[in-house]
Amino acid sequence: MTDTASKGQDYESSLSGSPSTVAAFTDTRKGIVHKIQHALHQTPSLVPLIVLVMSILIFGALLGSKFFSPFALTLILQQVQIVGILGAAQSLVILTAGIDLSVGAIMVFSSVIMGTFTFRYGIPAPISILCGLAIGTACGAVNGWLVSKMKLPPFIVTLGMWQIVLAANFLYSANETIRAQEIEAEAPLLQLFGITFDVAGARLTIGVIFMLLLAIGLAFVLRQTAWGRHVYAVGDDVEAAELSGVQTTKILMSVYMLSGLICAFAGWALIGRIGSVSPTSGQLGNIESITAVVIGGISLFGGRGSIMGMLFGALIVGVFTLGLRLLGADAQWTYLLIGVLIIGAVAVDQWIRKVSV
Repeated sequence: MTDTASKGQDYESSLSGSPSTVAAFTDTRKGIVHKIQHALHQTPSLVPLIVLVMSILIFGALLGSKFFSPFALTLILQQVQIVGILGAAQSLVILTAGIDLSVGAIMVFSSVIMGTFTFRYGIPAPISILCGLAIGTACGAVNGWLVSKMKLPPFIVTLGMWQIVLAANFLYSANETIRAQEIEAEAPLLQLFGITFDVAGARLTIGVIFMLLLAIGLAFVLRQTAWGRHVYAVGDDVEAAELSGVQTTKILMSVYMLSGLICAFAGWALIGRIGSVSPTSGQLGNIESITAVVIGGISLFGGRGSIMGMLFGALIVGVFTLGLRLLGADAQWTYLLIGVLIIGAVAVDQWIRKVSV
């Protein structure tokens, strides 16, 4: 009887201790690899930041002061300013589990509107710029309406918009370029984003400052406002967001309209960057913006990522481009390495998503 009682007590004590046993089992799952994956899930921009720092250190070790000079480092910022602005527009759409293939075309068409309204019709530059911004926003509104109201796939909608805007761009502009000398003499406001100034030996442009302020502003809005949280909610699970009271249609409309407006600002910045208004410029804007977003750790499945990560992704491309150029390497090596980075970024995203489930 005594043995039986003691066994019963042992059994009861084992039951009472079961929660600690389960906790111990759960803890054993969380090894160093799991902790790393969890950290990357919580901070998606950590991976592109690490890659950016490592690439700067590697090229710095190979090139020395030739790469670490203020001129070279700020040149990277100048080179990626257009991609960074377009990437911000692309990031907003991809965070909602969509994609926008028309960002580059909207950018160029907006710049053409600004230029032709000024020089073809004699409209004052400030009004022409506002018209260009309005056109970009309108293109984004059409995309948003088709996606949110008509429930059409974002890929198909923006692919069609890309073709429509691209054709409208060439038909309207008659493939004519407005030269930099004309703009500088008659409408210098169009080149506002190209104005340069020196800071401690580094040469920056208004376009670079705008890109940085845009990234910081959007990062704050997405993380600290109800609208930003709703954007993430829509991208994570649109049906669950609707059930929780999020007005998903309005969120998607606002995202695509804001994306179109940012693309129009990119068009204004493009004029400042190249000095002229050219209907053939920025043709790879959509691909370059998606590249920055993917390398920046924003999930193509939506609902996870950050604008700052996209900015790091754009800078990574800029560092590789300038570093390999200074090393005298063939330009194709840049495309090869960027392709590897894109595939690697998607693989890391899938790896993180599996652990976070």
